[in-house]
Amino acid sequence: MAKSATASEAKTATKTGGKTSRTRLDDETAQQQILSAADRLFYERGVQAVGMDAIRDAAGVSLKRLYQLFPSKEHLIEAYLRHRDALWQSMLDEHVDARTDPRERILAVFDFLRDWSSQPDYRGCAFIRTFNELRATSPHIAEMATHHKDGFRAELVELAREAGADAPEQLADQLILLSEGAITRCAMAGSSAPATRAREAAAAILDATLN
Repeated sequence: MAKSATASEAKTATKTGGKTSRTRLDDETAQQQILSAADRLFYERGVQAVGMDAIRDAAGVSLKRLYQLFPSKEHLIEAYLRHRDALWQSMLDEHVDARTDPRERILAVFDFLRDWSSQPDYRGCAFIRTFNELRATSPHIAEMATHHKDGFRAELVELAREAGADAPEQLADQLILLSEGAITRCAMAGSSAPATRAREAAAAILDATLN
């Protein structure tokens, strides 16, 4: 017996001249549906808890099509992290670039964390979670997570330098500790309040270190 297709790759049974016309998602649309499903499931449940069958069902594509577009689960996790990195950067830039005062641009980072952690689907940092799950078995994925965190630190160093800090790297490291602590505590508490407290602590540090 022939297997039926999934809903999104459903074949329209429009008969033309005795033949059945079948519609098929183009690769770009299929990739978007797969990545959207993976993003939601990986972030909600963790990458190890979600199998490719679950991604297939949520995306509405066949397993064969899924593996044609993403040859392995690791390929899909890479795409998931690239997507999360771009999303993070976009949201962070939106908050920081809305300010002109250098001190306020730094504090905007914590405004971003507060707004992000207020979202109902907030589960903390996808990169920390993925790093903890896969660092022993997938060094490449762990390296991607580390690269994301290094990029965040580099941005904080630049913001500290713009604000006139005498030791921008030291200030950035202090801000990183506040940021990462807030990200984790917000997820554990189910509240954005830790991000608000972290902003207050960051403001106190800036008052003490900036001229």
